[in-house]
Amino acid sequence: MPLIQVRNLRKEYRGHVAVADVSFDVEEGEIFGILGPNGAGKTTAVECIEGMRKRDGGQVDVMGLDPLTDVAELRQNIGIQLQQSELPPKLKVWEALDLYSSFYNNPVDWRELIEEWGLSEKADTAFGALSGGQQQRLSIALALVGRPRIAVFDELTTALDPHARRETWKLIEKVRAQDVTVLLVTHFMEEAERLCDRIAIIESGRVVALDTPSGLVSSIDEQQIIRFKPSAPLDDTLLTSLPEVTSVSRSHSQVTVTGKGNVVYAVISVLARNQIVANELRLEQASLDDAFVALTGSRPAR
Repeated sequence: MPLIQVRNLRKEYRGHVAVADVSFDVEEGEIFGILGPNGAGKTTAVECIEGMRKRDGGQVDVMGLDPLTDVAELRQNIGIQLQQSELPPKLKVWEALDLYSSFYNNPVDWRELIEEWGLSEKADTAFGALSGGQQQRLSIALALVGRPRIAVFDELTTALDPHARRETWKLIEKVRAQDVTVLLVTHFMEEAERLCDRIAIIESGRVVALDTPSGLVSSIDEQQIIRFKPSAPLDDTLLTSLPEVTSVSRSHSQVTVTGKGNVVYAVISVLARNQIVANELRLEQASLDDAFVALTGSRPAR
Protein backbone atom coordinates (compact mmCIF):
# COMPACT_ATOMS: atom_id res chain seq x y z
CA MET A 1 0.00 0.00 0.00
CA PRO A 2 1.09 3.59 -0.54
CA LEU A 3 2.51 5.28 2.54
CA ILE A 4 0.10 8.20 2.10
CA GLN A 5 -3.35 7.99 0.51
CA VAL A 6 -5.46 11.10 -0.04
CA ARG A 7 -8.96 10.84 -1.50
CA ASN A 8 -11.22 13.81 -2.32
CA LEU A 9 -9.72 16.02 0.39
CA ARG A 10 -11.71 19.19 1.09
CA LYS A 11 -11.13 22.14 3.41
CA GLU A 12 -13.13 25.35 3.82
CA TYR A 13 -12.60 28.53 5.81
CA ARG A 14 -15.81 30.46 6.53
CA GLY A 15 -17.28 29.69 3.15
CA HIS A 16 -13.98 29.97 1.24
CA VAL A 17 -12.93 26.68 -0.32
CA ALA A 18 -9.17 26.37 0.13
CA VAL A 19 -9.00 22.73 -0.97
CA ALA A 20 -11.85 21.57 -3.19
CA ASP A 21 -10.93 18.05 -4.30
CA VAL A 22 -7.41 16.69 -3.89
CA SER A 23 -6.47 13.03 -4.39
CA PHE A 24 -3.06 11.37 -4.69
CA ASP A 25 -0.87 8.56 -3.31
CA VAL A 26 2.70 8.78 -2.05
CA GLU A 27 4.82 5.64 -2.30
CA GLU A 28 7.35 4.75 0.36
CA GLY A 29 10.86 6.00 -0.42
CA GLU A 30 9.98 8.64 -2.98
CA ILE A 31 10.26 12.41 -3.02
CA PHE A 32 6.74 13.50 -3.86
CA GLY A 33 6.28 17.11 -4.91
CA ILE A 34 3.23 19.30 -4.48
CA LEU A 35 3.53 22.14 -6.93
CA GLY A 36 1.30 25.09 -7.63
CA PRO A 37 0.97 28.87 -7.66
CA ASN A 38 0.61 30.86 -4.45
CA GLY A 39 -2.84 30.41 -2.94
CA ALA A 40 -3.52 27.15 -4.78
CA GLY A 41 -4.13 25.20 -1.56
CA LYS A 42 -0.81 23.36 -1.32
CA THR A 43 -0.01 24.16 2.30
CA THR A 44 -3.59 23.65 3.49
CA ALA A 45 -3.69 20.19 1.89
CA VAL A 46 -0.41 19.19 3.52
CA GLU A 47 -1.48 20.51 6.92
CA CYS A 48 -4.57 18.28 6.70
CA ILE A 49 -2.29 15.32 5.95
CA GLU A 50 -0.04 16.17 8.90
CA GLY A 51 -2.96 16.54 11.29
CA MET A 52 -2.28 20.24 11.76
CA ARG A 53 -5.75 21.11 10.41
CA LYS A 54 -9.03 19.22 10.43
CA ARG A 55 -10.33 18.36 6.99
CA ASP A 56 -13.96 19.03 6.08
CA GLY A 57 -14.31 16.14 3.67
CA GLY A 58 -12.56 13.22 2.02
CA GLN A 59 -10.26 10.55 3.40
CA VAL A 60 -6.60 10.66 4.42
CA ASP A 61 -4.55 7.62 5.39
CA VAL A 62 -0.93 8.08 6.51
CA MET A 63 0.86 4.83 7.40
CA GLY A 64 -2.53 3.33 8.25
CA LEU A 65 -3.38 6.26 10.54
CA ASP A 66 -6.11 8.88 10.20
CA PRO A 67 -4.80 12.40 11.00
CA LEU A 68 -8.18 13.28 12.53
CA THR A 69 -8.25 10.49 15.11
CA ASP A 70 -4.65 9.24 15.37
CA VAL A 71 -2.80 12.55 15.42
CA ALA A 72 -0.67 11.80 18.51
CA GLU A 73 0.65 8.54 17.03
CA LEU A 74 1.07 10.14 13.61
CA ARG A 75 3.28 12.91 14.95
CA GLN A 76 5.66 10.31 16.36
CA ASN A 77 6.30 9.12 12.80
CA ILE A 78 6.30 12.29 10.76
CA GLY A 79 8.83 15.14 10.76
CA ILE A 80 7.55 18.57 9.80
CA GLN A 81 9.23 21.75 8.62
CA LEU A 82 6.52 24.40 8.55
CA GLN A 83 6.30 27.13 5.91
CA GLN A 84 6.50 29.82 8.58
CA SER A 85 8.93 28.11 10.94
CA GLU A 86 10.69 30.63 13.14
CA LEU A 87 12.45 29.83 16.38
CA PRO A 88 13.09 32.37 19.15
CA PRO A 89 16.10 34.35 17.91
CA LYS A 90 18.10 33.75 21.11
CA LEU A 91 17.46 29.99 21.20
CA LYS A 92 20.73 28.16 20.58
CA VAL A 93 21.05 25.35 18.06
CA TRP A 94 21.68 22.66 20.66
CA GLU A 95 18.83 23.96 22.82
CA ALA A 96 16.38 23.71 19.91
CA LEU A 97 17.38 20.13 19.14
CA ASP A 98 17.32 19.16 22.81
CA LEU A 99 13.83 20.65 23.16
CA TYR A 100 12.44 18.96 20.04
CA SER A 101 13.91 15.58 21.00
CA SER A 102 11.85 15.71 24.21
CA PHE A 103 8.67 15.58 22.11
CA TYR A 104 9.36 12.04 20.84
CA ASN A 105 9.34 8.58 22.37
CA ASN A 106 12.47 7.36 20.58
CA PRO A 107 14.45 10.37 19.36
CA VAL A 108 17.80 10.40 17.63
CA ASP A 109 20.68 11.62 19.80
CA TRP A 110 20.60 15.30 18.84
CA ARG A 111 24.38 15.50 19.23
CA GLU A 112 24.68 13.12 16.28
CA LEU A 113 22.33 15.29 14.22
CA ILE A 114 24.40 18.39 14.94
CA GLU A 115 27.46 16.68 13.54
CA GLU A 116 25.67 14.96 10.65
CA TRP A 117 24.06 18.15 9.37
CA GLY A 118 27.17 20.31 9.60
CA LEU A 119 26.15 22.35 12.64
CA SER A 120 28.93 21.39 15.06
CA GLU A 121 30.59 24.80 14.90
CA LYS A 122 27.22 26.50 15.37
CA ALA A 123 25.93 24.42 18.30
CA ASP A 124 26.15 27.36 20.72
CA THR A 125 24.99 29.93 18.16
CA ALA A 126 21.59 31.59 18.56
CA PHE A 127 19.03 30.92 15.82
CA GLY A 128 18.87 34.60 14.92
CA ALA A 129 22.61 34.67 14.21
CA LEU A 130 22.52 31.78 11.72
CA SER A 131 22.65 32.30 7.97
CA GLY A 132 19.64 31.30 5.87
CA GLY A 133 21.34 28.08 4.80
CA GLN A 134 22.29 27.22 8.39
CA GLN A 135 18.72 27.83 9.54
CA GLN A 136 17.50 25.41 6.88
CA ARG A 137 20.01 22.79 8.02
CA LEU A 138 18.63 23.20 11.53
CA SER A 139 15.05 22.94 10.21
CA ILE A 140 15.89 19.63 8.55
CA ALA A 141 17.63 18.32 11.66
CA LEU A 142 14.60 19.26 13.79
CA ALA A 143 12.31 17.45 11.35
CA LEU A 144 14.44 14.30 11.66
CA VAL A 145 15.04 14.23 15.41
CA GLY A 146 12.07 11.91 16.02
CA ARG A 147 13.24 9.20 13.56
CA PRO A 148 10.32 9.86 11.16
CA ARG A 149 9.28 7.65 8.27
CA ILE A 150 7.97 10.75 6.49
CA ALA A 151 9.49 14.24 6.34
CA VAL A 152 7.42 17.20 5.13
CA PHE A 153 9.21 20.27 3.80
CA ASP A 154 6.98 23.24 2.98
CA GLU A 155 8.66 25.94 0.87
CA LEU A 156 11.98 25.01 2.47
CA THR A 157 14.12 27.09 0.10
CA THR A 158 11.92 30.13 -0.56
CA ALA A 159 14.07 32.70 1.28
CA LEU A 160 17.43 31.30 0.16
CA ASP A 161 19.83 32.63 -2.45
CA PRO A 162 20.52 30.36 -5.46
CA HIS A 163 23.70 28.87 -3.95
CA ALA A 164 22.08 28.08 -0.59
CA ARG A 165 19.04 26.69 -2.39
CA ARG A 166 21.15 24.20 -4.32
CA GLU A 167 22.99 23.17 -1.17
CA THR A 168 19.63 22.53 0.48
CA TRP A 169 18.59 20.34 -2.47
CA LYS A 170 21.56 18.09 -1.69
CA LEU A 171 20.39 17.86 1.91
CA ILE A 172 16.89 16.81 0.83
CA GLU A 173 18.37 14.07 -1.35
CA LYS A 174 20.41 12.99 1.66
CA VAL A 175 17.21 12.72 3.72
CA ARG A 176 15.67 10.38 1.15
CA ALA A 177 18.87 8.33 1.09
CA GLN A 178 18.23 7.60 4.79
CA ASP A 179 15.00 5.76 3.85
CA VAL A 180 12.76 8.70 4.72
CA THR A 181 9.87 9.44 2.38
CA VAL A 182 9.78 13.15 1.53
CA LEU A 183 6.70 15.27 0.85
CA LEU A 184 7.98 18.48 -0.71
CA VAL A 185 5.82 21.57 -1.18
CA THR A 186 7.31 24.10 -3.58
CA HIS A 187 6.57 26.61 -6.31
CA PHE A 188 10.06 26.48 -7.82
CA MET A 189 10.08 24.60 -11.13
CA GLU A 190 13.80 23.81 -11.09
CA GLU A 191 13.54 22.46 -7.55
CA ALA A 192 10.63 20.18 -8.42
CA GLU A 193 12.28 18.93 -11.60
CA ARG A 194 15.59 18.26 -9.84
CA LEU A 195 14.27 16.50 -6.74
CA CYS A 196 10.86 14.94 -7.27
CA ASP A 197 10.08 11.43 -8.46
CA ARG A 198 6.47 12.47 -9.05
CA ILE A 199 4.60 15.77 -8.84
CA ALA A 200 1.00 16.72 -8.16
CA ILE A 201 0.16 20.14 -9.59
CA ILE A 202 -2.57 21.86 -7.58
CA GLU A 203 -4.55 24.78 -8.96
CA SER A 204 -7.52 26.39 -7.19
CA GLY A 205 -7.68 23.58 -4.66
CA ARG A 206 -7.73 20.75 -7.19
CA VAL A 207 -5.12 18.39 -8.63
CA VAL A 208 -4.89 19.31 -12.31
CA ALA A 209 -2.05 16.90 -13.14
CA LEU A 210 -0.06 14.12 -11.49
CA ASP A 211 2.96 12.47 -13.10
CA THR A 212 6.73 12.32 -13.19
CA PRO A 213 8.45 15.58 -14.22
CA SER A 214 9.17 14.14 -17.67
CA GLY A 215 5.62 12.81 -17.93
CA LEU A 216 4.17 16.25 -17.20
CA VAL A 217 6.39 17.78 -19.88
CA SER A 218 5.44 15.17 -22.47
CA SER A 219 1.74 15.67 -21.73
CA ILE A 220 1.82 19.05 -23.45
CA ASP A 221 2.75 19.83 -27.04
CA GLU A 222 6.02 18.09 -27.90
CA GLN A 223 7.06 20.87 -30.24
CA GLN A 224 10.77 21.45 -30.65
CA ILE A 225 12.47 24.60 -31.88
CA ILE A 226 15.87 24.61 -33.59
CA ARG A 227 17.77 27.85 -34.13
CA PHE A 228 21.01 28.13 -36.12
CA LYS A 229 22.99 30.22 -38.59
CA PRO A 230 23.75 28.31 -41.81
CA SER A 231 27.35 28.42 -43.06
CA ALA A 232 26.16 28.76 -46.68
CA PRO A 233 23.01 29.93 -48.51
CA LEU A 234 20.08 27.71 -47.57
CA ASP A 235 16.90 27.13 -49.57
CA ASP A 236 14.01 26.91 -47.11
CA THR A 237 12.35 24.20 -49.17
CA LEU A 238 15.11 21.79 -48.09
CA LEU A 239 13.63 22.07 -44.61
CA THR A 240 9.92 22.58 -45.29
CA SER A 241 9.88 19.41 -47.38
CA LEU A 242 10.82 17.35 -44.32
CA PRO A 243 7.75 15.64 -42.76
CA GLU A 244 9.05 16.41 -39.25
CA VAL A 245 9.17 20.16 -39.90
CA THR A 246 6.06 22.29 -39.32
CA SER A 247 7.47 25.75 -40.03
CA VAL A 248 10.61 27.66 -41.01
CA SER A 249 11.27 31.34 -40.36
CA ARG A 250 14.21 33.72 -40.59
CA SER A 251 15.49 36.69 -38.60
CA HIS A 252 18.51 38.25 -40.28
CA SER A 253 21.03 35.40 -40.57
CA GLN A 254 19.31 33.10 -38.07
CA VAL A 255 17.01 30.29 -39.19
CA THR A 256 14.31 28.99 -36.83
CA VAL A 257 12.83 25.57 -37.49
CA THR A 258 9.81 24.25 -35.62
CA GLY A 259 8.92 20.58 -35.67
CA LYS A 260 8.12 17.37 -33.83
CA GLY A 261 9.43 13.86 -33.46
CA ASN A 262 12.95 13.29 -34.74
CA VAL A 263 13.17 16.78 -36.24
CA VAL A 264 16.69 17.46 -35.00
CA TYR A 265 18.17 14.43 -36.78
CA ALA A 266 16.18 15.21 -39.93
CA VAL A 267 17.38 18.82 -40.10
CA ILE A 268 21.02 18.05 -39.32
CA SER A 269 21.01 15.24 -41.90
CA VAL A 270 19.67 17.38 -44.72
CA LEU A 271 22.14 20.14 -43.89
CA ALA A 272 25.03 17.66 -43.92
CA ARG A 273 23.96 16.27 -47.30
CA ASN A 274 24.12 19.79 -48.67
CA GLN A 275 27.44 20.54 -46.97
CA ILE A 276 25.94 23.22 -44.72
CA VAL A 277 27.07 23.61 -41.13
CA ALA A 278 24.56 24.73 -38.48
CA ASN A 279 26.54 27.37 -36.60
CA GLU A 280 25.41 28.56 -33.14
CA LEU A 281 22.94 25.67 -33.01
CA ARG A 282 20.37 25.83 -30.21
CA LEU A 283 17.61 23.37 -29.40
CA GLU A 284 14.59 24.45 -27.36
CA GLN A 285 12.19 21.84 -25.98
CA ALA A 286 9.18 21.97 -23.71
CA SER A 287 10.12 22.23 -20.02
CA LEU A 288 8.35 21.81 -16.69
CA ASP A 289 7.85 25.60 -16.81
CA ASP A 290 5.89 25.18 -20.04
CA ALA A 291 3.83 22.33 -18.60
CA PHE A 292 3.06 24.38 -15.48
CA VAL A 293 1.85 27.35 -17.54
CA ALA A 294 -0.19 25.11 -19.82
CA LEU A 295 -1.86 23.36 -16.91
CA THR A 296 -2.44 26.33 -14.56
CA GLY A 297 -2.26 29.45 -16.71
CA SER A 298 0.20 30.88 -14.17
CA ARG A 299 3.82 31.88 -14.51
CA PRO A 300 6.18 29.74 -12.40
CA ALA A 301 8.36 31.24 -9.68
CA ARG A 302 11.98 31.99 -10.39
